[in-house]
Amino acid sequence: MIAFWLGFLAFVVLMLAVDLCVLNKKDHEIGVKEALSWTGLWIFIALLFDVFIYFAYNHHLLGIGLHSGAADVSGMEAAMQYLTGYVVEKSLSMDNIFVMAAIFSYFKVPRLYQHRVLFWGILGALFLRGIFIIGGTELILHFHWVMYLFGAFLVFTALKMQFSKDDENMDPSKNLILRIAKNLFPVTEEHHGHDFFIVKDGKRFATPLFLALLVIESSDVLFAVDSIPAVFAVTLDPFLVFTSNIMAILGLRSLYFALAAMLGKFRYLKNALVVVLAFVGIKMLIADYYEVSSLVSLVVIFALLAAGIIASILIPRKGNK
Repeated sequence: MIAFWLGFLAFVVLMLAVDLCVLNKKDHEIGVKEALSWTGLWIFIALLFDVFIYFAYNHHLLGIGLHSGAADVSGMEAAMQYLTGYVVEKSLSMDNIFVMAAIFSYFKVPRLYQHRVLFWGILGALFLRGIFIIGGTELILHFHWVMYLFGAFLVFTALKMQFSKDDENMDPSKNLILRIAKNLFPVTEEHHGHDFFIVKDGKRFATPLFLALLVIESSDVLFAVDSIPAVFAVTLDPFLVFTSNIMAILGLRSLYFALAAMLGKFRYLKNALVVVLAFVGIKMLIADYYEVSSLVSLVVIFALLAAGIIASILIPRKGNK
């Protein structure tokens, strides 16, 4: 039913409009307490939406998947698939926070304007991920072997993440989009408030804030290449893939301000994310031979993330007593 797609998109637009035009009309630094409150609210909204998913699929209101079995998914199974997809996307977005912090540091973006950059960055991410999800679903439906390609890619990404250095590929100056933008626009050396462009002597200049936005957008494309196939391992229903992905992304800004300064303490979280990626990749590769249920997937992913966090807390760093 197209009405549910339009309703969800209208909800997203409404929340973003309230965010930009009401709650954050004036630029201000977002503290940890405010960020944690918003993070909790976004998680609550995501879980509330899962309740809607349960009842909608239970009453066959959302038989809108692009594959033949979508309409036969029970409410409980759909709710599990949505929640698992949400947890996968939310956990993988942790790595994205490190990149955001590096980008803001490179461009010396004041905390006062970081929210504005993330707002427009996430707005662009919603559009790009929608295209990826629709395209990915169509590919899998028409070329089933793409599932194996996605699965192998996720396992490869997990291995690459495990053996790469933490600071590898973190230098925004190497970003291709950034180099192209500098060739297209003259760029100011200093920031000009929250403006992305200024006009000086009749000539339009891009500010470092605009360059930071471009790099964040291009970085999200790379993260989407990892995270969206991971959710396809959970479900092929495009509505569940899209909504779980977008709900996780909507809370990414507040999560950044809440955890950016703390993520360094969870040094084993990266190892947990590596295993999560490998798990969903293998799940994709063996899907035709052995089906791992949504409940088992959810429990395994929760357990892996919890293990990474607990290990980071309990195991002291080398050199510490």
